[in-house]
Order: sequence, then structure tokens, then C-alpha cells
Amino acid sequence: MNNELLSIGGIYLITLVLALPLGAYLARVFRGEKNLLDFMRPVENGIYRLSGIDARREMTWQQHMVALLTINLVWFLLAMLVLCTQGSLPLNPDGNPSMSPDLAFNTAISFLVNCNLQHYSGESGLSYLSQIVVITFLQFVSAATGIAAAVVVFNALQTRTTEKLGNFYDYFVKSLTRLLLPGSLLIALILAFNGTPMTLQGKQELISLQGDSVAVSRGPVAAMVAIKELGTNGGGFYGANSAHPLENPNFITNAVENIALVIIPIAMVFALGFYLKRRKLAYMIFGVMTVGFVALLAPTVYYEMHGNPAISKLGVDQALGAMEGKEIRLGAAASAYWSITNTIISCGSVNSMHDSFMPISGMSQMLGMMTNAFYGGCGVGLLNFFAYLIIAVFIAGLMVGRTPELLGKKIEAREMKIAVIVTLLHPLLILAGTALTAHLYAGNPTEYAGWLANPGYHGFSEILYEFTSASANNGSGFEGLGDNTPWWNISTGVVLLLARFLPIVGPVAIAGLLARKKYVPESAGTLPADTATFGVMVLAVIVIIAALAFFPALALGPLAEHFSLY
Repeated sequence: MNNELLSIGGIYLITLVLALPLGAYLARVFRGEKNLLDFMRPVENGIYRLSGIDARREMTWQQHMVALLTINLVWFLLAMLVLCTQGSLPLNPDGNPSMSPDLAFNTAISFLVNCNLQHYSGESGLSYLSQIVVITFLQFVSAATGIAAAVVVFNALQTRTTEKLGNFYDYFVKSLTRLLLPGSLLIALILAFNGTPMTLQGKQELISLQGDSVAVSRGPVAAMVAIKELGTNGGGFYGANSAHPLENPNFITNAVENIALVIIPIAMVFALGFYLKRRKLAYMIFGVMTVGFVALLAPTVYYEMHGNPAISKLGVDQALGAMEGKEIRLGAAASAYWSITNTIISCGSVNSMHDSFMPISGMSQMLGMMTNAFYGGCGVGLLNFFAYLIIAVFIAGLMVGRTPELLGKKIEAREMKIAVIVTLLHPLLILAGTALTAHLYAGNPTEYAGWLANPGYHGFSEILYEFTSASANNGSGFEGLGDNTPWWNISTGVVLLLARFLPIVGPVAIAGLLARKKYVPESAGTLPADTATFGVMVLAVIVIIAALAFFPALALGPLAEHFSLY
């Protein structure tokens, strides 16, 4: 048990050791300063010339958002075309059929918005062409989109008055060439040398120890898994995701993948401090996020390592912990750690089945997605936190009788309205989707019998988790849910779209409004936003909003299930 705890502590420590210099590096990249990968500039200039883009032309926040939404629309149409016709296209050695329109709609949107909610089984649902041209491609560009949007906010928070906030395409391309591509190449090499397949050949026939013939799926797995983790994407090449022994062969790959999935969100926090030359602010944000992370991690590790009390009553030894749905080669602690790191960020990658976790653990996973601000995804985690930060500054300013200011810019009614709308949109999408689905199921349980494998407390949790995952752009699920139906595909697809782009546009709009305002130097009357005291205020705002919005739903699902065990 002690070794298991030390191993997950070591994984987190290595992540921090790597994230701090990575944050400094990213700040240099996006400030246009000299950095290690400047040799990629000719490649970037070639992309600009080929695309007809002037990367030196600075944009307003509105122009940034028009560029972001336009290219995302193009990618969506491309993804729909390939997914609906993959059965007739090349690079399909296993003969996988084309997707139905509703499933293609859900899949295209899901990977477009960095969620990767999979209503299909990876190896049997997609051709190799779709895995490469749609899935892997979208995993790169969706992560770069989130990072680019965050850098726009970095730019806007500088101590100046301006409407021009850099160039979206410059930030986007550099996110790919200076971070995601080289990082993914390194991770893919580690995975390939540890046994993860990287081939375009079809299934391989093997003879098992029992003498049975087994067809083992292969494909360009290592490359896809590398960016699924580094880009906080999460869609598995295989249906079992990183619980599959070829996608995650051993404890070394488990550690590497786990570090990869959370390193950029943490590094982006440090990058903010280096970019603005306000490292204390970054440490405050990191501290708040880490306290939230540990508060969710601790009960999850405890309950998973101590087993299920209902099974203990039967006299069954659970020395290894609650091992249902987990891989013995990884263990309960490593599975619990991954389940929280992947739900506090927008990465649906799993190395165990969340549906089998203890109720309190499942609640912690959902709370990580419900708060949606503890590290978060590539770039968008900081955008979500930024909305909470604006609300906290406004409330704290009113409490102490000072004008609400953030980094020398006054927070006024427009900024507050946008922040509140963005913050309340998340619980609205989750709870409205859950309520409507529960109403449909309760109204005709016979017709919708395939929706839930576990009616009752846990069945409600499965519905709640699905919409929470969709709204948080996470992608993991309680897989007792029969989710490949027109209702689930379309309803979650709509939630995915709204929950991705409005929370990006909102914070960028706030930042753009602040950038236009006159910078007021800090004085004795300024409320400091980089202190531990203010950090406690921000954490309180996050907890109160999450508690008020989600506690009734959690009481009906995981909390009720937890108490039923005792």
C-alpha cells in the first residue's frame, strides 16, 4: 500500500518538475522571444504562405473569435464527410462500416471540441483513415485552439491599453509546432518501444494458450495515444481506452501517459506568470487548483484502496482494494489517481472503468468536471478559472469597500455579466440535460430500457455523469449507459457545442474589454489578487457555486448510493 501511494506521489512530483520549465518555455514562445525550437520558424512561415495568412497582423478579440469559429466549422464538415463514408474509403483493412449520421454528428463534434466522448468502440467503430484524418488530426488542432485562446487572454492582461491582441493563427500554429508535435513524437516513441502498436496492417491472428484463434486489432495506435494524452483529449484507439494492454502496456507507460495528460494544463498556469511577469499570481492560481485537486483525490484513493464494504460483509478479502473494473498490472491507487487527474482536466482518457468505482469516488470524479477549474484542459482550464476569478474580484471588492480591479483594470457590469453567464451555463447544461433524460426514461422505461444497465441511484449517476462529461468537454463516462442512440448522440452533441465555444468566447470577450481600459497602477487602495487570502476567496467562490448548483443532484445519485452500502 505504501509503495502504491509513493508511486502516485512520484508521478505528481515529476509532473511539477517538468511543468515549471515548460511554463517558462511557453511564455517565451508566445512572447516571440528566442527559444529552443526556433528552427521550426521556416515550417511555420511555409504554412502561413500556403494558407495566405499574415501572421504579423494583430487582431481584436472579435477577430480572434471569428477565426477560431470559422476554422472549427471547416474541420467539423471534413470530419462528418469522412466518418459517414469511411466504409467506402481506403485504409480500412478490417472492413469497419461507415457511421450513421447521428453517431458521426456526435463523434465529429466531440473530437472537434476536445471532449472525445466516444459512443462507438474504437477499434471496431473507425477505419485507420478516420483514426488519422479525423480523430488524431482533431486531437492536435482542438488542443492548439484552446491554448491559442488562452494566450489571447494572456496578451489582454498586460499593463497597457489596446484593442490589438496578437494573431490567432500565430498562437495556433506555434502551439502545434513548438509544443504538441514534438511532445507527441517523444511520447509516441516511448509507447512504441514499450509495445504499443504503430502499423497500418489489419488484425493479427494469434493462437491463445487454450488453443483458440484470436484476432488482435492493431493500427497507428502509438501516435494517436500520444496526442490523446498530451492534448487532454482522451479518446481511446481501443474501446477499453488506456485500460487496454496495447494502449497502456505497463506501469512505465501508465506513468508517462498520466504525466502527459496533466502537464500542459499545469504548465499553462506557470506560463501565465512568466508571460505577465507576475509569478505570485500564477502561484496563487496553482495553489487554489492544487487544493481542489487534492480534496478530490484523497477520498478517491482512500475508498478505492479500502474496497467495497458490501463485498467485505461476504467475507471476501480485498487486500488489493476495490479491483472491479481495474487492471491488476496497475492497481487501485494508480487507477484512482488517473481517474481524478483525467476528470479535473478535459481529458476522457481512462485506465479503469469509472462505472465500477465506489460512489464517493464517482462523486469526486463528477465534482472535478462540475467545478471545471482545477487545472482544466489545454488553455481552456485557465479560461474557466478566469471567469471565477472575475466573480471573486468583484465580490471581494464589494466586501472591503474597494473598486473591483484585476491587474490594474476595473471590473465593471459588462465583465461581471459575461462571467456570471459563463459560470451558470455549465450547471444549466448538465442539470437540464439530466432532468430531461430522467423524465423521458421514467415516462417510458420499457421503450428506453437499453439506456440504463442500473436503474436506481447508480442509473441516475450514469445519466448525470454523461452530461457532466459532455459539458466539461471531458469525454469519460459511466459505461453502464447505452449511449449510441439518436437521443444521446444529438443531446450530448448540442451540449458539447455550447459548453465548448461559449466558455471560450466569454472569457476572451472579458479580456478584450479589459485590454481597452486605462491601466491604473496599483496603490494602497488596490485589492491584491496574488495573495493567499485572495486565493481562499477564489476557492470559496468555486466551492459555493458548485455546491449550490450540484449538491441536490449528487444527493440523488452517488451520495444516496454510498449510504445504501452501509
